[in-house]
Amino acid sequence: MVLTTPLAEAACRKSGLSVVDMLSPFSLFKKIDVPVRTASDQPYRLQMFKIRMVYASDVRKQDYEVADQRIKPVVSEANESALPDLLSDPPQLEDVLSKPEAELCPLWIKKFNRALMRTLSFSEHETFDHPVACLLVVSSKDNEPISKFVDLFNTNQLPSLLNEGIMDPQILKHYLILHDQQDGPQEIAMNILAEMKSTLGLNDCKLLCINSSTEADGADAENSWLPYKSHGLHNQDGACWLNTDDLNEIKDFMQDLASNHIIPYMEQKIRVLNQQVATTRKGFRNQIKNLWWRKRDDVPEAANGPMYTFTSIESQIRVLGDYAFMLRDYELALSNYRLLSTDYKLDKAWKRFAGVQEMSGLCYFMLDQSRKDAEYCLDSAFSTYLRIGSSGKRNATRCGIWWAEMLKTRGQYREASSVYYRVSNEEPSLHSAVLLEQAACCYVLSKPPMLRKYGFHLVLAGNSYYISDQKQHAVRAYRNALFVYKQHPWSYINDHVHFNVGRWYGVLGIFDVAIKHLLEVIACSHQSLTTQSMFLNDFFHFVQSMGKKFDVYKLQLPVINMPSLRVIYEDHRTYASDADVNVSESIWQELEEEMIPSSSIVRTNWLEKSPDLRKYKDSCVCVVGEAVKVRIELRNPLQIPVVVSCISLICQLSTSLDASSAVNSVLTTGAGEDIANTKPAISTFEDDGNNFTVSKLDIVLGGSETKSVQLEVTPKVEGILKLHGIRWTLSDLLVGYQYFEFDTKRKTKKGKKGPRRTLSNTLIVIKGLPKLTGCIDHLPTNAFAGDLRLLKLNLRNQSEYAVKNIKMKLSHPRFVIPGDLSEVDFEFPQCLRKHVQSEISTVSTKRTQGDAKGLLFTFSQDIKIQEGATFSWPIWFHAATPGNFSLYISLYYEMESPSEITYRTLRMHYNIEVFPSLNVSFAIRMCSSRLKEYIVRMDILNRTPSESFILHQLSCNDSKWAISSLPLCDSIRSIETVSANQSVSCFFKIKDLGTNSCKEAENSSCRSDMLFLSREGNSNTEEFDVSQSPITNFHYQERYQQGRLAKGPRDLLDFILISKAVGGNYSKSDPDVQLLSHHVCHCSAIDQSPIWWFMEGPRTVTHDFSKSYCEANIQLVIHNTVQHNISARVVTYDSVPDKSQTVNLQDSNSNQGGWYDVSLENDIKAISTAKGTHYQKQPSESISPFVWCSLSSAQVDLKPDTSTKVPLKVCIFMPGTYNLSNYQLQWKVHSSEVGQVDENQRSGGGQGHPFYVTVLQDA
Repeated sequence: MVLTTPLAEAACRKSGLSVVDMLSPFSLFKKIDVPVRTASDQPYRLQMFKIRMVYASDVRKQDYEVADQRIKPVVSEANESALPDLLSDPPQLEDVLSKPEAELCPLWIKKFNRALMRTLSFSEHETFDHPVACLLVVSSKDNEPISKFVDLFNTNQLPSLLNEGIMDPQILKHYLILHDQQDGPQEIAMNILAEMKSTLGLNDCKLLCINSSTEADGADAENSWLPYKSHGLHNQDGACWLNTDDLNEIKDFMQDLASNHIIPYMEQKIRVLNQQVATTRKGFRNQIKNLWWRKRDDVPEAANGPMYTFTSIESQIRVLGDYAFMLRDYELALSNYRLLSTDYKLDKAWKRFAGVQEMSGLCYFMLDQSRKDAEYCLDSAFSTYLRIGSSGKRNATRCGIWWAEMLKTRGQYREASSVYYRVSNEEPSLHSAVLLEQAACCYVLSKPPMLRKYGFHLVLAGNSYYISDQKQHAVRAYRNALFVYKQHPWSYINDHVHFNVGRWYGVLGIFDVAIKHLLEVIACSHQSLTTQSMFLNDFFHFVQSMGKKFDVYKLQLPVINMPSLRVIYEDHRTYASDADVNVSESIWQELEEEMIPSSSIVRTNWLEKSPDLRKYKDSCVCVVGEAVKVRIELRNPLQIPVVVSCISLICQLSTSLDASSAVNSVLTTGAGEDIANTKPAISTFEDDGNNFTVSKLDIVLGGSETKSVQLEVTPKVEGILKLHGIRWTLSDLLVGYQYFEFDTKRKTKKGKKGPRRTLSNTLIVIKGLPKLTGCIDHLPTNAFAGDLRLLKLNLRNQSEYAVKNIKMKLSHPRFVIPGDLSEVDFEFPQCLRKHVQSEISTVSTKRTQGDAKGLLFTFSQDIKIQEGATFSWPIWFHAATPGNFSLYISLYYEMESPSEITYRTLRMHYNIEVFPSLNVSFAIRMCSSRLKEYIVRMDILNRTPSESFILHQLSCNDSKWAISSLPLCDSIRSIETVSANQSVSCFFKIKDLGTNSCKEAENSSCRSDMLFLSREGNSNTEEFDVSQSPITNFHYQERYQQGRLAKGPRDLLDFILISKAVGGNYSKSDPDVQLLSHHVCHCSAIDQSPIWWFMEGPRTVTHDFSKSYCEANIQLVIHNTVQHNISARVVTYDSVPDKSQTVNLQDSNSNQGGWYDVSLENDIKAISTAKGTHYQKQPSESISPFVWCSLSSAQVDLKPDTSTKVPLKVCIFMPGTYNLSNYQLQWKVHSSEVGQVDENQRSGGGQGHPFYVTVLQDA
């Protein structure tokens, strides 16, 4: 404790210091080396000692609010000094891990900890801050210095704590006379000193001379400052009159004060107190007595317990323990603290109990005896302080800081961080922020480093700094945590850190860094709409605050989808539309394989013609005047619509004059270089209107919307064109740009150390070439199965040169075939009529060539498309089968003028969806009563939900077949319309007109086409010719396709059904008549066999049975239908007639195919009743009514396509109707030179066909 007179303070103020400031730098003794003997007889040497000097006016209880205001400048001063560091790059992981503890925690944090502990000075429950000695300082200029010394230590001048009995006023007194050398000679001060020694004591008085320097701020004075600036000797006024001799004298004075006065006084005090404690408290008897005395009355519980004066034994024990601790006799201190802890616990003086527990923990730590006991004591003290309430929180903070420092000294950083975190919860936001930052540093110092906890606690500290209005510290804490979350997919944490750092930078006026951090969060698709709006508004606010537009590399709004990047250019391959580019190149190559000249005739690469261009063979090629298109997707990650304008390509074109240098500098890069990593400045790629033009696009991206944009660059001159990237303007505030990331392919060359990279964003621009554009007009995107249309292919030559040798390859000739030039102006469907088709020449077969890969069509050699001309060619379309189909068409043409490219191709692609319409099927059975005649059932099912179809015409593919209706049945002609979801069946008969046995061949009414009746009941007059193009060509394709799937016996004939669509949505969409042709190929008879047979003979016989039995002569006609010799055998047999024989309603196999033979039983009975007479005697039921009377079996040999007749005779014994089918026909087919015989048809047999004969009784 220091007491001074005003003149003494004035003498020190000449050098800008107070008395305490002048003496304090010399109060720390690191090597004092003083022998000390406390309670034991064994002395030890004290190596380090410190004296804390304070004015008597400052010895008082601290007000926490006032004390906190003194702490705040410590943080604020560091806050201002941290601003320059915020402009540097944030620390990285390697930098943080390599830093020692002293660099991780700034020095000002230790200063803050000391200031925070100093707020607890002069507390009444501990004696560390109780004055040990009193230094009275009087100036030599004072009148009557001796009286001044007496007045200074007057009771009224002492602190209230000494007068109230809390502190012991009987302390060591030391008297100092301060002489200013500028006030006069030193002899005056010496006389005063001599008088002081005689009055106040010989050893307690000292003389100190100051201000010996002759010039303020001299060289000697400046040098004298240096050793003590680190101890707090700071000149506030800028002038200093202290020289080296003065400083040395001050140092010697303080050394003498500590070693010869204070330390001996404390030793003496310890020995006296220890004797008193030993007499009153130590020993078994004293302990029992003390325990009984403390328990006789109930002590009320209070925060501070009962009032203890400095004369109480508890206070004396506390002074003994604290003095022993300060003189580093930790065992003596610990024994007294343990003695006190029991007393305070019994007295329920919890604050004092926590204080001695706190000191016990520190003693255990300094003795390094028991780590568990040390941690237990500190934990108990910490918990007890918190239990007291608000009065103990700051003490808990001090206890926690000491506890954490103890753990850090032992290397227990993880446990220390937990203590810091516990302490931070009890302090205001500013103090909490500093403590949390210390906890974060402990986590990174742990083994292994706990980086996530480090970042988390830094974020907590930064938030507390911001609440305390310490923005620089908040930014610093958040910046230091950036590297932790940079490599982790913690989106919300990253957004929080970057947004707050950016916002706080903006508040500090550092807009460029603020925008840099906000750029990391503007593409926060995972955030809510409100959060996205807040991020974007703050970002735009700081951008506007910059007052200018600037370029941002890899701006994430919108997000550029690099995998969707597609460069579209046309070399010898051109495309009719942008959609055609999406088709796989392998499909086009397979389609064009036979159309493009082979490599054996033409050079492998058309670039090989020019030796100068061989070095470009790994690059892409485009043509002057033809746009290079770049297709890429832009995605808005936000739920907020954004305006993106001026979207364009970043390009660079090197003209042909410097193309050689461009090859070395642009196309090829050394090992380790990459265009995506060099990041050239966008200003180097400004638009060059003389060499190329780029398109600009403006779009509005809705919330979470993705749009595919197509950008174009059109070169104007030859050279090397390089596509670097894309640029755009966001909300008319800032320009974003991003460089393309192309895949690179490596090629290793001999003699080269590094790989050679060919970048796919480089294109060679060659001079202009002829180019055809074209399309098929009115090609439907959807149609009904069977839809037949006449379309037109239009080609236009947009160049200045003519093209020749045009070829066309079609991928699906089943759907599309080329027509003839004469069909261009035809009207459809009138051109398909027979009288019109007879005048049309068919397509020359020399110009078409079909295979499994498509149809190759070669145009006439004299066809050339001149510059600027348009050329049209008819195209026939037929929707063959339901489904989704991709139609590929490639046109090949050559240049009439010489050029680097000898040919080009035009590729067209169409997607067609074919809906089901009519399902048509046929079932055929051989006629049992006629040779070469078949009964046919046609089943039609309308599979559309709303369309109706009119049946127009049914035709056979071969003119040798004739279609006719069944006798007395015209059902096939009566069917006109098949409604939606309706199924119909009809029957008709077909005849083979090519056989001699068919007499109708000469009848002109037997035709291979049959027209259905119109609504008025008349036949249609429009008969379409199915034997001419295009129907016959499409039918050929259908035969090929259906033949691949056909199974069973060999085909007999094909059917073509022509219908028209009426009603529904389909016909309304197109006013033209929709004609549909349905082709059913490879139809065969259900019961097809190598031979054909039937009975010939009378159907009705009249006989008088009263005279004799009736004999009927019949013939069995047998025909060989195969190209092999056949042996046939006829076997007849007799059987007893029964009802089923006499009247056979239907054959056992007659239901196959859906029809049956009609019995004539009822008709015959009616005739028999009318015309016949009753015979007198009925034969027995066991006697057969008829028998075969010729040979029982006969064998014949048949040559191919020949017939024979086997005569038969039957005897009938009574009138009636009889089925003469009780015979069998067996055959065997013999092999011949024509071919092998099918094993299934080599041999066989069959039951006789029904043949009814009616015998009437002659009247």
